[in-house]
Amino acid sequence: MPYTITDKIWEAHEIAKEDEFSLLYIDRHLTHEVTSPVAFSDMKYKGYKVRRPDLSLAVMDHNVPTDSKENPTIDELSEKQMEALWNNSRTFNVPLLDFYSPYQGIIHVVGPELGFSLPGLTIAAGDSHTSTHGALGALAFGIGTSEVEHVFVTQTLWIKKPKQFRIKINGNMKKGVSAKDLALYIIGKIGTGGAIGHIIEYSGETVSEINVEGRMTLCNMSIEAGARSAIIEPDDKVFSYIKDAPLAPKGQDWEDAVKYWKNLKSDPNAKYDKELEIDAGSVKPMVTWGTNPSMVAPVDGYVPYPEEVKDESLRNEYERALKYMELKPGQKITDISVDYVFIGSCTNARLSDLIEAAKVLKGKKVNRSVRALVVPGSEWVKRKAERIGIHKIFIDAGFEWRHSGCSMCIAMNSDRLPPGKRSASTSNRNFENRQGPGGRTHLVSPAMAAAAAVFGHFVDLADVEIAEVM
Repeated sequence: MPYTITDKIWEAHEIAKEDEFSLLYIDRHLTHEVTSPVAFSDMKYKGYKVRRPDLSLAVMDHNVPTDSKENPTIDELSEKQMEALWNNSRTFNVPLLDFYSPYQGIIHVVGPELGFSLPGLTIAAGDSHTSTHGALGALAFGIGTSEVEHVFVTQTLWIKKPKQFRIKINGNMKKGVSAKDLALYIIGKIGTGGAIGHIIEYSGETVSEINVEGRMTLCNMSIEAGARSAIIEPDDKVFSYIKDAPLAPKGQDWEDAVKYWKNLKSDPNAKYDKELEIDAGSVKPMVTWGTNPSMVAPVDGYVPYPEEVKDESLRNEYERALKYMELKPGQKITDISVDYVFIGSCTNARLSDLIEAAKVLKGKKVNRSVRALVVPGSEWVKRKAERIGIHKIFIDAGFEWRHSGCSMCIAMNSDRLPPGKRSASTSNRNFENRQGPGGRTHLVSPAMAAAAAVFGHFVDLADVEIAEVM
């Protein structure tokens, strides 16, 4: 039988099967301060130990303040959660990248950049966007609190094998179009439930051309289409990306690993439960207008008319979204002004994301009506950007140059969107109150966010001057 890449990794890790569920061995386990406390508490109560502390990595990311390392602004609940992770990591001997670690960052950024995440591995984390690691050719799952405990104690996970959904993307992307725009376009096309119960496998010429960090954006956003996970075949770009990472194999181990990884490809006649083909050349820079990522339009489009929607339930959703977002049907996307711009999150806070935004910002100034923040995905990304001078472009333009963390993506600390304010955000969710109570979020690419910061409203990137920064 021809196998997909998912089939190959699944079969290599399946220990047992009971009814529709498989017991998979988990190669790597990532955890953070929000979803781990209950699991650790229960393990203490039961007297359990972490089976393989060396295969786990704890990271402070959701609650960490990003304004300062010397005098951080932090609320009481955030401080307690960070302190709990620090204590639990010591108790259970789990390696920790704490607030002051030079490698601290968002788990889905630090995992790949450190080489903790590798092709062919099974990866689990108590975070929905764990699918990000699938860009390396790993099979990665977000898990719940009880499953976090199970992985800690047994290094295994009971899971029903998802169906498989191949999305082929071919064609040349237009000026200003990025992996984020492709992701939003796909979600707009299939809906937030279009991939429920499936692992999305991305393939095609366009995907091959996209850099590894762009592929991470595609895999990250797949969760917003309802997917259980996402994956892309590893190639030379992936091998180069992780080759010199601190935790990547070295010497002969590296050579042996690459030899194995090169076989992690779907067979030509492999079968999928669903398939979709996308012409990248037809995709324009995208902007969400509503309160979930499928409520999206091209930047040269307009806010839709609910009365044109036949489905009553969807029509009601549109009406509620427009009321919350304070937008009018027929309003041009380019007429939507913003108060805040946030460049960050596990979707778009890697070095290549910052470079794309800097290309738009170079020589320009942030509009006086806009407050703009850039939050690198890790302290390592921050240092790299500072070495090549990217941070100066942001600072000179009027952006706040922050330390790494989840920041305004989830607003669990002081980085929050005030009530009634509107943001252009490179994050992954635009639900009601997501970036702060009463805040209104528009999901966009890093380049679009940068342009919105300059003009004070959304603009077609085809009309924006793009500079070289390196």
